[in-house]
Amino acid sequence: MTSREEIHTLVERYHDEAFVPKPFVPGVSSVPVSGKVFDADEMQMLVDAVLDGWWTAGRFAEQFERDFAAWFGRGPDGWSRHVSLCNSGSSANLLAVSALTSPQLGTRALLPGDEVLTVAAGFPTTLNPILQNGLVPVFVDVELGTYNVDAGKIEAAFGPKTKAIVLAHTLGNPFDLMTIRFLARQREMWLVEDCCDAYGSTYDGLKVGTFGDLATCSFYPAHMLTGGEAGCVLTASSKMQKIVESFCSWGRSCYCATGHDNTCGRRFDQQFGDLPFGYDHKYVTAHIGYNLKTTDFQAAILCAQLKKFPMFIERRKRNFRRLRDGLRDLELFFVLPQASPRSDPAWFGFPLTCREGVERRDLIRFLEERKIATRLLFGGNLLRQPAYKDISKRVVGDLKNTDTVMNQTFWVGVYPGLTDVMIDYMIDVFHQFAKRVAS
Repeated sequence: MTSREEIHTLVERYHDEAFVPKPFVPGVSSVPVSGKVFDADEMQMLVDAVLDGWWTAGRFAEQFERDFAAWFGRGPDGWSRHVSLCNSGSSANLLAVSALTSPQLGTRALLPGDEVLTVAAGFPTTLNPILQNGLVPVFVDVELGTYNVDAGKIEAAFGPKTKAIVLAHTLGNPFDLMTIRFLARQREMWLVEDCCDAYGSTYDGLKVGTFGDLATCSFYPAHMLTGGEAGCVLTASSKMQKIVESFCSWGRSCYCATGHDNTCGRRFDQQFGDLPFGYDHKYVTAHIGYNLKTTDFQAAILCAQLKKFPMFIERRKRNFRRLRDGLRDLELFFVLPQASPRSDPAWFGFPLTCREGVERRDLIRFLEERKIATRLLFGGNLLRQPAYKDISKRVVGDLKNTDTVMNQTFWVGVYPGLTDVMIDYMIDVFHQFAKRVAS
């Protein structure tokens, strides 16, 4: 047995000793909204990366990018996707929007003051890159039940300066991709899919993330796969991929992988701007970029996680079905979630909107006291948040449903770590609360 094999054996033994599942005790054990699901494989792969001694992106990053792209397959355009890893889903959103400002896109490049259509009912880092790039968000209301943008209001929201659409698939539920993709293509607008909570979901039988010009994923522990942290950007365009990776790697012009030199064969034989002829291509800056790269540690964990992905998706769907079936008789108290037409969501969470007579704060307290964790639908109405008080923006309509989400909506978990016993306990506690409200 080699030293590495011996270490693998010890890691497996440690995992089996340190992470023994604890029996679930209703009312005593917690029912989380999310969490990582892993076994010894992830720990062994992580240790492998450490033992390699190559601690920036390396062989595991290359493997995951290749395998994850293959998992997505071809989109409605018939093209497969390129996957570019970065350090988080929020960074992926920043990279995707920043890429659209590249001068290399010519007349299609977004310029400061251009408008980007989005929603206010969501997570801050879907909106932030729009503002960070000097662009103006245009806010459209959402639907209750799906919690996605109201596609019927989008066309009226377009103005002469609207150049892109950036939307998330809320809690794993795909937005109306047929309508929105058609409108974007008709007007030559960019479409960015924020799939951070949704990869694994499908629309018309195709995976979300393959419909937009760019798409993003997050690998935070709460998400479908986890590398601890990390994220990625997807695109079908090799040119766009290079732009994304330039912004990710300090804005450099060079596209050599870490540890490689002179991939283009002309490292010292080109003219760039006003630099001296033959200036080292590794130090030519094409964009005002960042360092948002990931490590092989995170990628190694993701390689192990990807093998479990089909099981994760099925468990999320099963937990959602069980919970919805168990709460079906409580529709007088709650707006129950509904999948968007033509979609098959790999649900990130189970959203509920309290109807008149049900106080969300009382219900959340009731659940939390019984160890059932809850979360609000992220920022509610982001325009009510302190950070966005004075931003430049355009608002379409009164965002009535967005305010309803802020005041009356929350969600509970369906992640793969939840068991049938936990789900049934949640259903029982919801019924206890409903009886209290009805009495």
